[in-house]
Amino acid sequence: MSLSAWLELIASGLITGGIYALVALGLNLQYGLMRILNIAHGEFLMVGAFLTWLMHTQFGLSPLLMLPVSFALLMGVGLIVHRLWFRPLAATSPNLDVFEARGLMVCFGLLFLVQNFASLIWGGDLRGYDYLTQPVAVGGAQFAANKLVVFGLALSLSGVLIVLLRTTLLGKAVRALMQSPVGAQLVGIDTQRLHPLMFGIGLGLSGVAGCLLSMTYAITPSMGEPYTVTALIVITLGGFGSMSGALAGGLLLGVIEALGMHFTNPSLKSLLSYAVFITVLLLRPNGLFKK
Repeated sequence: MSLSAWLELIASGLITGGIYALVALGLNLQYGLMRILNIAHGEFLMVGAFLTWLMHTQFGLSPLLMLPVSFALLMGVGLIVHRLWFRPLAATSPNLDVFEARGLMVCFGLLFLVQNFASLIWGGDLRGYDYLTQPVAVGGAQFAANKLVVFGLALSLSGVLIVLLRTTLLGKAVRALMQSPVGAQLVGIDTQRLHPLMFGIGLGLSGVAGCLLSMTYAITPSMGEPYTVTALIVITLGGFGSMSGALAGGLLLGVIEALGMHFTNPSLKSLLSYAVFITVLLLRPNGLFKK
């Protein structure tokens, strides 16, 4: 393979990995902070993708302008979902283990509810649109402009979230809750406000990821489940609760998949991901990037 071919292959993996990271950050925020393993996370990504497709094809609104709209709408949905289901569960569950198990059952219900609602509204056909599809030469390789935009935005948004969590007072409160929920409450951190806010931000990030995905790939009501599984693999790679680990894990998994599919078979993509998942669980159960 030539140098440009290697560059194109690795860059393609990084572009995919950027989306993986953004999806995983939202899920990691929910599970690391509240122990809500939201297996319906990908379904809200799908909603963000369909909203972007609808606004672009019907009203001509730029997908880039839909980024803040998708974030705000899905964040609002997240606040409502937390208030209706997870807040009562937290109040009635005798301990964290029971809450986690009950929350998982609720998320199963949300998965089927959102997916079937989308199928009812938009049908089961593949949807898509053309946006910034012209090729751009980078270092001897060529990429569609929309993929470069998607990668740049995914990486930038992930970086902004990580910086905010590390430098702001709100971010310090979030990290404190992840490290020691009891200790954080003892020093006065208000979990009643922080939990729904972070759950909403997590769903907002899934909506942004769906918006970005719709620029480059066809969308369908069943598209969310694979991204939820991938986000779980990414979180395992980076370590539960680690935001920078989720970013690094997403990029790494994207490159591994790109190289693996090139040298084996594209149909083995899922097998490669699960092989990485199982290997890391066996050898480094705390994640590759956690000490």
